[in-house]
Amino acid sequence: MPALFLCFQFSYTQYKNEREFRIRKSQFPSAAISIIEDNVVGIKRLKFYKETDSNKVSFEAKLKMDKLWYSLEFNKEGVLKNIEILINSTDIPNDTYSKIESYLNNDFLKYRIKSLRQQYPSNNNTLEETFKNAFQNLILPSNIYEIVVVDKKEGRNVDYKIQFDAEGNFKKIRTALPPNYDHVLYE
Repeated sequence: MPALFLCFQFSYTQYKNEREFRIRKSQFPSAAISIIEDNVVGIKRLKFYKETDSNKVSFEAKLKMDKLWYSLEFNKEGVLKNIEILINSTDIPNDTYSKIESYLNNDFLKYRIKSLRQQYPSNNNTLEETFKNAFQNLILPSNIYEIVVVDKKEGRNVDYKIQFDAEGNFKKIRTALPPNYDHVLYE
């Protein structure tokens, strides 16, 4: 019975290829820039990115504030989708992390966790609430944990972005393409 569930889970998950590349501030949605300027104070190292996958295009502003790395994701129109914070495994509640670890051990033979992010979706909150929750680093039932895992398959490394809810239950998985190195010239 568990093997049948595992097969169903893999067939049910969607694998989407995703690529992220850096852009200029002028290429970033102006509505998103004004949201950042109105709600974030004390920014260090602000960088802008465009993220594409097979279904959508989104924009990310990555910044450092109060010794934490944040990522603010916007849609094409400049509407805030979520705020992510780069965290360590010790920042996740023990029960939640043990469920996440159990999933990873069951679904991957040899993996390495590349990064952990705590995500604050903006779907049911006002802008002010979303920013307040994220910048106070609150643990809420609406939080999503996004983990980037490197798995070795057929002699090459494959990156996966896996999302879990606040209780550690699997939500979705996507493959992430390696960084874009088109700007590098080889002779």
